Amino acid sequence: MPSGSGATSGHRGERDLVPSLTALHTLDPQQQPTYPDPAAVEQVVAKLRTLPPLVFAGECDELRQKMANVAAGEAFVLQGGDCAETLDGVTAANIQGKLRTLLSMAVVLTYAAQVPIVKIGRLAGQFAKPRSAGIETREGVTLPAYRGDAVNGFAFTPEARTPDPERLLGIYHASAAILNLTRAFVTGGFAHLRSVHSWNADFVKNSAAGVQYQNLANEIDRALAFMVACGIDDNVFRTVDFYSSHEALILEYEHALTRIDSRTRRPYDTSGHFVWIGERTRQLDGAHVELLRHVRNPIGVKLGPNTTPDVACELADRLDPDHDPGRITFITRMGAGRIRDALPDIVAKVAASGRQVAWICDPMHGNTFEARNGYKTRAFADVIAELNGFFDVHEELGSWPGGVHVELTGDDVTECVGGSEELVEADLVSRYETLCDPRLNRNQSLELAFLVADRLTTGRIRRPNPVQAYSPIPL
Repeated sequence: MPSGSGATSGHRGERDLVPSLTALHTLDPQQQPTYPDPAAVEQVVAKLRTLPPLVFAGECDELRQKMANVAAGEAFVLQGGDCAETLDGVTAANIQGKLRTLLSMAVVLTYAAQVPIVKIGRLAGQFAKPRSAGIETREGVTLPAYRGDAVNGFAFTPEARTPDPERLLGIYHASAAILNLTRAFVTGGFAHLRSVHSWNADFVKNSAAGVQYQNLANEIDRALAFMVACGIDDNVFRTVDFYSSHEALILEYEHALTRIDSRTRRPYDTSGHFVWIGERTRQLDGAHVELLRHVRNPIGVKLGPNTTPDVACELADRLDPDHDPGRITFITRMGAGRIRDALPDIVAKVAASGRQVAWICDPMHGNTFEARNGYKTRAFADVIAELNGFFDVHEELGSWPGGVHVELTGDDVTECVGGSEELVEADLVSRYETLCDPRLNRNQSLELAFLVADRLTTGRIRRPNPVQAYSPIPL
């Protein structure tokens, strides 16, 4: 991860740059836990305010500039990780597995797009989830829904399901541990480009779908050999920039970690580099939009199939009245069957407004269904169909398809059906480990990367590349 300038909690007058928690709660915030003891919540928030920032404001500024490059068609985003992180999952093996998968995907996409890949983990903060229902009933017993380890426990007991504010301190420390190890991995040689490509070569060699990707893998081999022969500094290969992200859902946590930057005296949400507002909490006059419009981080907004072009423009105006480059990213999650109908008018209206935003496709959340055996799952074919629709829309409109946002793991789980392994619904029982939504396993994730790479190297996307532009010195 990059280094950056710090942020402090600030004096009372500086904290007034951000609306108070009391003011935010008057705006009827959605998807919030109902804590039984308000005094305990206040104590936890007070403690969180004294703890160091998890990320630095300078790092957020660096990422905002990179997102401006994405919006300009000069970079591409790869964002991925767990649907919902768990405290039990904070292990070196899990962190390493997710990083290995994301870095492997990034190598393929870098070669295909011929532009920098902005690598963002859905990690070190993704411990809370919005739910379609606030309660769950089993065999006549009704309890609060599981909202992620930031809020309550998964076990179906009154004790586990009661929201506990102390969990916010637990996820703060877990996030700090994840970020610490991630920084070590991406700067200490684990992310060396040649090692990462060797992982892809292993996938191509052993995967059922590997044969069709052999040519691309061979091209990357030759490109790496060429760079080594040219004497490119090995240090360039050894490290990568990697950023954290999560949905800014629990107001107490996000507000407590919003700090005033010591350089600029501006507020930043130091719980993560990139934070997004979900489909269920993006009310124009709601608490989440009100909080995040005051912070300087790059901000994402999820847009579902019922989003109107006017609403998208109003959200952009509310969150970014100054048209700050790299500030706004729209993450579309329309569903494979609706993206070609729902997305074009939104993209066209935003472009007509004069805004240059980053467009990212989340092909996961609009394609969830319940299998016949009761498991929540997604079909790999639907995920790819939505991605193809996303690319088709942007190719037709002449806009830049700026990235992908996927739920994935580095493990060989069986949560999504399909892919080259041809997983079927009966296979879901084998290794279904998610506590919320189904994730792509490692092989499905890499297969997705190769398929996206194909879209980045074909069709109208193969336009003059501003990053690769070069004017030779006249003789």
